[in-house]
Parts: sequence; C-alpha cells; structure tokens
Amino acid sequence: MQINVSGHQVAVTPALHDYVIGKLDRIVRHFDQLHEVAVTLSVEKLLQKAEATVRCGTNKTIHADAQAADMYAAIDALADRLDRQVKKHKEKLGNRHRDDAREARYG
Repeated sequence: MQINVSGHQVAVTPALHDYVIGKLDRIVRHFDQLHEVAVTLSVEKLLQKAEATVRCGTNKTIHADAQAADMYAAIDALADRLDRQVKKHKEKLGNRHRDDAREARYG
C-alpha cells in the first residue's frame, strides 16, 4: 500500500508523517486490499484539518475528513472514521459473496 502525506499551508514534519503512517497501519490490518491512501493536512483559521482518500482493490474510493484544535487529534479522528468505513466496506463485500454462494448452492 502506498501512503502519500501532503500539507496544504502546513509543513509536514517527519514526526507528523510517521504519526499518520502509524495510525493508518491499523486500517491495513482490517482490510489488506487497499492500493493507495492520500492524506492532506491543512489549517483553516483556528482548526486543524485532516482529509484522506483511500482507493480499494474493488474500484471503491473511501473519503473521510476530520477537524480538531490539534493536528494530532484530527489525525486520530480521521483514522477512526476511516477504520469504521473500511470495516463497513469489508462487511458488505463478505455479505455479497455469501449471498452469491447461497444462491448458487440452493438455486
């Protein structure tokens, strides 16, 4: 999986970069068919904002964003939201395959 971390009006320090990669490793443990993750960190007035776009192997794109007063808190919230969305996507794929197998078995 390729992780791109960029900053919009924010300098992405090695500490921020490593923190983002560490948080996104948790998502890979839940669903291993992720191809690319693009993370953008930005500042809007007093809010720190983190956005991410995940491209899955099934031509599905998952997008999430989070805002907080602290950049690290925004990254934590972003990772939680992405984790929930990836788990939901994985469950949908499993349910579809189960329904197809049941239909093939019983007609």
